[in-house]
Amino acid sequence: MKYRRADIKGGSYFFTINLADRQSTLLVDEFDKLRASMNKVKHHHPFILDALVVLPDHLHLMVTLPEGDNDFATRLMLIKSGFSRQIPKTEKIKSSRESKRERGIWQRRYWEHLIRDENDFARHVDYIHYNPVKHDYVERAIDWELSTIHSFIDKGLLTADWGDESKLSPMQSFGER
Repeated sequence: MKYRRADIKGGSYFFTINLADRQSTLLVDEFDKLRASMNKVKHHHPFILDALVVLPDHLHLMVTLPEGDNDFATRLMLIKSGFSRQIPKTEKIKSSRESKRERGIWQRRYWEHLIRDENDFARHVDYIHYNPVKHDYVERAIDWELSTIHSFIDKGLLTADWGDESKLSPMQSFGER
């Protein structure tokens, strides 16, 4: 089955990528391996990393591809497979995956969204940075280590108290709240 995908060369894209085992903490436990895989892919298939948050069982990623390039699928496949090759084979593998020589680490598919404009870009960056608070891992976005929020704060794009639940107005939210 062929899925319809966004096809904008040089576009910005938001992704949610989940582990197959949603109870796992593999992504935070093995973050250095995930980072190494992403850096290797970025070296061979350049992209701009706009925003990222890595949670125990899933990650949110926003990238901008080079002019004339819309091949995010290859990049994501290489990131996932590069990470998987570094992890010992201890996961339970279903027969349907085994017959295709797949690991059982990742969900096969991922959520992707083509960023439409500057407002959409900003909303998705906020969603990414607020996600650890939304999932009750921390009370303040800055307290989650595996997030690009720290580089946004270092660059003066956000303040250290950004996303602090105690400072949100009742009408303010970031995504699904």
